[in-house]
Amino acid sequence: MTEESSFGARLKALRLQRGLSQAALAGDEISTGYLSRLESGARQPTDRVITYLAKRLEVDRSAFDALPGGSSLAQGLGIATSSDTDEAVEDLIAVLATAQDEDPLLRWQALWLIARYWQRRGERTEEQACLEELAEVADELELPALQCRSRTQLARCLRSTGQVARALELAVQAYHEAQEAGLSTSDTGTALLALVSVEAEAGRLPDARAHAQELVELVAGRTDTLRVEALWSAATVSSRYGDDESAHAYLTQAMQALDSRVDPVLWARLRLAAASLYLQSRPALTEPARKCLTEAETALALVGTPVQQQELLVLQAHLAFEEGRYEDARAAHDRLDLDTLVLTYRDRIRLQTLDSLLMIVEGHQAQGLAQLKELGEEARRTSYLDLAAEIWRVLAETLENTGRSKSAAG
Repeated sequence: MTEESSFGARLKALRLQRGLSQAALAGDEISTGYLSRLESGARQPTDRVITYLAKRLEVDRSAFDALPGGSSLAQGLGIATSSDTDEAVEDLIAVLATAQDEDPLLRWQALWLIARYWQRRGERTEEQACLEELAEVADELELPALQCRSRTQLARCLRSTGQVARALELAVQAYHEAQEAGLSTSDTGTALLALVSVEAEAGRLPDARAHAQELVELVAGRTDTLRVEALWSAATVSSRYGDDESAHAYLTQAMQALDSRVDPVLWARLRLAAASLYLQSRPALTEPARKCLTEAETALALVGTPVQQQELLVLQAHLAFEEGRYEDARAAHDRLDLDTLVLTYRDRIRLQTLDSLLMIVEGHQAQGLAQLKELGEEARRTSYLDLAAEIWRVLAETLENTGRSKSAAG
């Protein structure tokens, strides 16, 4: 790819990253036809146009530069792998957009890196599109390990966006591929992690519990993050079963097994998970939840992603509600920009559930109850049966408390 055509590829990649149409990027200064020819490489930009487009895209002019020493997929992949920076992955995205007749194994490796980039940024739509292609390339290569990894990651992505039925299908397939091909403990364990989480979301708790136990036994004796995540997964399933004692025991093991210096991000995420489980206990265990959130907040100030910062704020809002600090809960809720949320589907629904409960406390009872009913029905329609059951329980408790209040007033 020439330096001239590289400009067009970078321009198109930057535009798509920001979700802009050609018309939106062109604005009033240039035509969409001219912009299209720039992206295809048929026209070369003037300095004035480069400056204009950089301003529209909110990037420096250097963002359009070609990769040093050429821009083949192999070169772009090598640079992205060795530098481990977002800028290198963004260059790789531009190269991949124009790569043709490349080695499919190189393409798979590039897509794997790019999918992780989108995941870190919380860009679920882009991540899913990348993972869909990743799975297709893995099938073309007919390599069981790559097929298993691709479907595992795609299942995780679909679960986080509320597509639990298809996520379950892919997770089962990935797990069977791992078993049939005799893949490593790492691949099999990662596939099981995805399967357990999806089964739990789908309300298939007996299956989830059995697979969680299988997973914990599979990684017994290991000292890596896979064992930590296995214990975390088992804790989540135990909590869904209402077995808070086992859930807390698993989480305690997980937190004790991980040094913050080994993986500070996972260390902080474990604290968020523990706080969430403490707050979902009945009654809510607010003291240990507050301790976990304080520890997580300190760590995430240094290493947190936008996704984790939002998760922290959501849990702080839940904690304030459980402690009866309703104004603080509403303030934390309102600090979240609902149009730019990068939370998982479950966390989004739970945030809306909190909003409903706050409405009721604030005197908007009919509106809050109606929203709770809508959320329960939505969770049921999307096959998130466990989440739906949680919302219906909250609704029943709210109605019961409301009835008691009316009786006392009468």
